[in-house]
Amino acid sequence: MLTQITTNQVPVLTPLPIGPLLLIFLTALVFSVVATPVVKRLARRYDVLDAPSARKIHANPVPLLGGAAIYLAVILSLVLVGHLEYVQQMASILIGATLMSMLGVWDDKWGLRPLVKLIGQVGAASLLYFTNVRVEFLHDPVLNYIATILWVVTITNALNLMDNMDGLAGGVAAVAAVFFFLIATLTDQNLIAPLSAVLVGACIGFLYYNFNPASIFMGDTGSLFLGFMLAAVGIKLRFPANFDIVTWMVPVLVLGVPLFDTTLVTLSRIRRGIPISRGGKDHFSHRLVALGLTRREAVLVLYLVQGALGVAALVVMQADLIEGYAVGAVVLVCAIVAAYKLEQVDLTQTNPAPAGARPDVPLAHRLSRKKRMAAAEQTADTPGRQP
Repeated sequence: MLTQITTNQVPVLTPLPIGPLLLIFLTALVFSVVATPVVKRLARRYDVLDAPSARKIHANPVPLLGGAAIYLAVILSLVLVGHLEYVQQMASILIGATLMSMLGVWDDKWGLRPLVKLIGQVGAASLLYFTNVRVEFLHDPVLNYIATILWVVTITNALNLMDNMDGLAGGVAAVAAVFFFLIATLTDQNLIAPLSAVLVGACIGFLYYNFNPASIFMGDTGSLFLGFMLAAVGIKLRFPANFDIVTWMVPVLVLGVPLFDTTLVTLSRIRRGIPISRGGKDHFSHRLVALGLTRREAVLVLYLVQGALGVAALVVMQADLIEGYAVGAVVLVCAIVAAYKLEQVDLTQTNPAPAGARPDVPLAHRLSRKKRMAAAEQTADTPGRQP
């Protein structure tokens, strides 16, 4: 039986007029614009730079830590001009996001093992769950906990992987936050609207320096922070006027570009026998460039795709069961066709192996080899003919 989310799950707060939301947006924008040159100088002074390599597209060292400017813009704006009630209720989100940002700073400067980052992400996601910022549509505590962890970890890392071209991660995050803001204001979710507005302002301010040609990168400091924040906002959205079996698709669509990119890269690397954790130039944006677009054009195309998915999310938000899944089916078919077409791009030199690494063996070759070995063993076990 279809169930609806009860209204007691939605925070009952005094409606927030547009003026304070605009103030939060502008404050974050100004803080981001002012703070980014400062952290750029600090990154150069303390040698927190992204060095060129065969798996990267920039030719000269570029300062990292741009995410620190985004982080400061968000936190200071919420503290200085945000309503205290909203900040208090967002405490678990901000604490978890701060942990992500700190892990990112450490990784940008000294490097961090993937397992350590994963443990930190699971811990931050668990904090969300136990403070009622969690998936609830599965109606089972264990399943909801697992879904919350998977969602937060997936989105956090998906945005981290999207940070592979000038202006890409920041712009995609800004577009997603715009649609979260529209959804929150249309459904009177005044807890989420300020948080979305501050993310939009901080991202746009940073893009002034990060859009092609970028003079600073956000690094893991920014991508992990933004990914976690967007994941938390997506979880916090509630739609009491619609069925949760439909509205679960809304945050998935709003964050569709990072999810598609991560799925494409993961499945492609498995198919080609390449370790998933190995970086390279095989992302959605890189393949668009291989198809003839400039890097700036590729980024703008992904902004448009993100915007189109945001519009689809607005439709699903108000759709009934049949309409919602019809939209979801169309998007899924488009994603499958796009993935197939993008997989035809030449990926021969996109993921160079480190020196001394074992050669990559495509999945099809491994399966074929296993079949040949199994056939040989079966032949050996078969008794020969008697003369």
